[in-house]
Amino acid sequence: MSQALILGKYSVGTGDRFGHQARAQLTACLKALKAGKEVIPVWNKSNREHNLIGSEPGAVREAADAAVQALGWKLPYFVDADHIGEQTVDRFLGACDFYTIDVADYIGKPAPEAEIQGFVKAHGHLLGTLHLKGIDEAFTISSTELEETARKFLFAVKTAGQVYRKIEAAKGKGSFVPEVSMDETDRAQSPAELLIILAALAGEGIPIQTIAPKFSGRFNKGVDYVGDVQQFEREFSLDVAAIAYAVEHFGLPANLKLSVHSGSDKFSIYPAIHRVIQRFDAGVHLKTAGTTWLEELIGLAEAGGEGLVLAQEIYAEAFAHREELCGPYATVIDIDPGRLPSPDTVRSWASEEYTSALRHVPGNPAYNPSLRQLLHVAFKVAGKMGTRYLGLLESNEAVIARNVTENLYERHMAPVFLGR
Repeated sequence: MSQALILGKYSVGTGDRFGHQARAQLTACLKALKAGKEVIPVWNKSNREHNLIGSEPGAVREAADAAVQALGWKLPYFVDADHIGEQTVDRFLGACDFYTIDVADYIGKPAPEAEIQGFVKAHGHLLGTLHLKGIDEAFTISSTELEETARKFLFAVKTAGQVYRKIEAAKGKGSFVPEVSMDETDRAQSPAELLIILAALAGEGIPIQTIAPKFSGRFNKGVDYVGDVQQFEREFSLDVAAIAYAVEHFGLPANLKLSVHSGSDKFSIYPAIHRVIQRFDAGVHLKTAGTTWLEELIGLAEAGGEGLVLAQEIYAEAFAHREELCGPYATVIDIDPGRLPSPDTVRSWASEEYTSALRHVPGNPAYNPSLRQLLHVAFKVAGKMGTRYLGLLESNEAVIARNVTENLYERHMAPVFLGR
């Protein structure tokens, strides 16, 4: 390519399980643009989600292209091969120009001892006390910590390198945005570990533009952050400063930024993220994942009639198969079975009762996070309904689109990027 693809300073990753909401999602980006912020849309869908729905990556590209053309979007946009590895990347090579390389499964698997020792020897410059710009506190990296971090993460980084080179061989250097994801693991990475990981990624020759570490606290699907917000803000600040250091000293791309995965509905930390990116003049990639599917359900229930009946039926099926549906997401959901209403109760609900239980409005006593998390992972149920579900999406497009746009802009983008 004559010019490398560059991800903008602010970007939002947005899932669209059934490929019907790209225009409504892009409308949220247009609202942000009108308010003075360029927020680049990145449509993401994982291999697992494609398999559950029975879709292909090309459909995500088609929906994104159609939305961009229909709304006259003039800025860049991307389609993300979400959470791919070497075994799953091939089906995404034609349609995608953003690759989230997920190496969480390889964390803790040691590289050959000679490679670990070679890395430690080559990175002695990281030893000692480091002062990061914009941070009052300093931290110290000892030779033991350097070696232990290499032992834990080097193999994962080298695996990322293999996947990156496979994509590069197929698509050409600079023709896609690489992200490395390490968030779906058991323990948050410290800022010192992140710095060492970034040094390893630079050594592996991966020009990453975003990195998704694991932060402390719980990042469950579709519900608010659970943890110490002050501690999160401290960690986030240190990570942003570590990235700036890595860009300056390791030769990584100047636009490298943090990616906040499972960013859907983490309302309590959004002000902290905004404060930090303003203080450091840093970018951020906010990944909102599957909440668009929930807005479809909310829109159907709000529409009443057949839409409400279908939304009630989806809940009943999800309730009946909750163990099967929740299994793959066990590490990122916390459902209290005692808080789940019976299907008969939900069948008796009017539109407002259903939407109030599902819509995430903090402080609303009717909001039910357990019900929301169950339905978040139940998109497979709607997928099996095929044209019945899709037909109702189309016939109720106006009310659904309004909910999708409002959710993405008002609850996610405005607090993070505009500080509202």
